[in-house]
Amino acid sequence: MKKVNLFLKRVFDITASLIGVIILLPVFLIIAVLIKMSSKGPILFKQKRLGKAGKEFWIYKFRTMVVNAEYIGEGLRVSTEDDPRITKIGRFLRATSLDELPQLFNTLNGTMSLVGPRPPVTYHPYKGYTNYPEWAKERFEMRPGITGLAQVTVRNSVSWDERIKVDNQYIENFNIGMDIRILFKTVLKVLKREDIYGKKEK
Repeated sequence: MKKVNLFLKRVFDITASLIGVIILLPVFLIIAVLIKMSSKGPILFKQKRLGKAGKEFWIYKFRTMVVNAEYIGEGLRVSTEDDPRITKIGRFLRATSLDELPQLFNTLNGTMSLVGPRPPVTYHPYKGYTNYPEWAKERFEMRPGITGLAQVTVRNSVSWDERIKVDNQYIENFNIGMDIRILFKTVLKVLKREDIYGKKEK
């Protein structure tokens, strides 16, 4: 049954992502122009992330911060919308999650799925896939997602280890119906703008 659900998941990913790219093409173009007008640097931000089975891949987003922001100030952490590294258009893109739209292309090329555990950077919260505890490696059994169970429940309000536990729950209970419910909840979560910026980890 799980193989059937995984097949349906991939079919759904390709179909929905392709339709999304076609329908949202004007939005892509408008965002691209606004980014170029608001700050110096590329339109897209790309970064190496850990995907299925810990394999590295390039994730794509619309750039919302100044160039090399991850090496300035708080680094990876963005704890407030007033972070000076965020561009003017970037605040809007982050608040509406429109910065994630280029990941539809990640979904089309098979490195990501619409729903799944969010892919971490290669060096945080653990340095490389091999340094993850065995219990945490379960989250890498499926393709990472643009959204996921953690995003519609805890999002950035808890530590990485707590998010990983939620990701593992998704892996263990996955079915195509669950994916559809998560997508609907994601829309509601974005509209409410909850837990966009992470709290300080203890």
